[in-house]
Amino acid sequence: MSRHLHELSVQELAAAYRDASLSPVEVTQAVLDHIARWEPHLQATWLLRPEAALEQARASEARWRRGEPLGPLDGVPATIKENIATRGDPMPAGTAAVELRPAAADAPPAARLKEAGVVIVSKTTMPDYGMLSSGLSSFHTLARNPWDLRKTPGGSSAGAGAAAAAGYGPLHIGTDIGGSLRLPAAWCGIFTLKPSLGRIPIDPPYMGRAAGPMTRSVADAASMMQALAQPDARDSMSLPAQNIAWSEFDVAADHLRGLRVGFLLDAGCGLAVEPEIRAAVEHAARLFEQAGAIVEPMQPFMTQAMLDGMDHLWRMRSLVDMNALPPEQRAKVLPYIREWAESAAGFSGEHVFRAFSQFHATRVAAVAACASFDYVISPTAPNSPAAAELPSPTNDPLRPLEHIGFTVPFNMSEQPAASINCGYTSEGLPIGLQIAGQRFDDLGVLKVSRAFELIREPQRPWPEPPGA
Repeated sequence: MSRHLHELSVQELAAAYRDASLSPVEVTQAVLDHIARWEPHLQATWLLRPEAALEQARASEARWRRGEPLGPLDGVPATIKENIATRGDPMPAGTAAVELRPAAADAPPAARLKEAGVVIVSKTTMPDYGMLSSGLSSFHTLARNPWDLRKTPGGSSAGAGAAAAAGYGPLHIGTDIGGSLRLPAAWCGIFTLKPSLGRIPIDPPYMGRAAGPMTRSVADAASMMQALAQPDARDSMSLPAQNIAWSEFDVAADHLRGLRVGFLLDAGCGLAVEPEIRAAVEHAARLFEQAGAIVEPMQPFMTQAMLDGMDHLWRMRSLVDMNALPPEQRAKVLPYIREWAESAAGFSGEHVFRAFSQFHATRVAAVAACASFDYVISPTAPNSPAAAELPSPTNDPLRPLEHIGFTVPFNMSEQPAASINCGYTSEGLPIGLQIAGQRFDDLGVLKVSRAFELIREPQRPWPEPPGA
């Protein structure tokens, strides 16, 4: 095989394990060696435990030798975002304010990966309470973007995005409540699917919260969905069991022919789309048209009131959570997050009610706007990645979410939405195209993403560690 072992896909690894040309131990060691070269620069991992990973790999190797693998993911290296519980490990939620206690059980995504025989190489870092599109944390070391170490990988799945782009193995899983999968995917040049709410059960569940795969290819994400999309009673919003043929994601480019595709270039709120991002997304729309899709411009359906309402409700939720902490712990929260949450102290009951109402208003508006289309394409983010040290693109705790106008509506409408690379800025930073589908059409979004993967320009080589 001409590529490095850490670059191999799930399909390639499964084939090599099957014919014994590679072993899970060999591959896991190669991934660990690659992480060791990158990690001093990226700081994407937490609980990186090489010996534990190799122990899992040895168990997988034994299963393959017996001809009894647990499935195609057996022995494939993966990382799990820090806020997805893994039994026996504490969950700091990115903040030094949380008391560290070992988790009693694996959360559903972690349980499904372990059942599939995946080798959990490490957990990945996140910002305080997952409330930043940044790798800035009061608990973890600052995470950085492998394409440019001066830049943020995005967040809150910060470490996962950086790990996927840097090649810490093929499989990574993060979470998303307003863009936390898709923003780092866009800024790190990888693929992700924020599935329909409940498609991948999560514990604890929350309005709009989803877990999803973060990978270098659509194929590897589809392989993860096969394992992750199983009902789990711990998630009160878990979808019923459904026999979805995830392997059918692999379509040809002519799959796009005849599809009605809405093209959204203005979120209706937040930051304006940067010219280079606009140009890349417009080019992607032309590629859709050339492949036979019927692309129609969409008017914005979000409003600043909707975005501000969600922001204000989340501020109050965070303020309530922080007020429950002893003063000495509360003081450890990232100052930006504290200032953001404490700004809610003067909100009236009516103000909070009106803020909460914007979640449903967003849902209704998104569903109505998308109703006449099979899929909707847009920028994933209006801006390219900010400086690594900044908590948010605006660096303003009173305007913290101005970059999520394209992503957050699909959390509230429960629709699946992917981010896939569609180009690069003049500085060489990746640009993400968001592809959203109708509720429950997760496989359809993967198919459209795969078709676009085939017609887009060749992607630039993945970044290498400094000095490599």
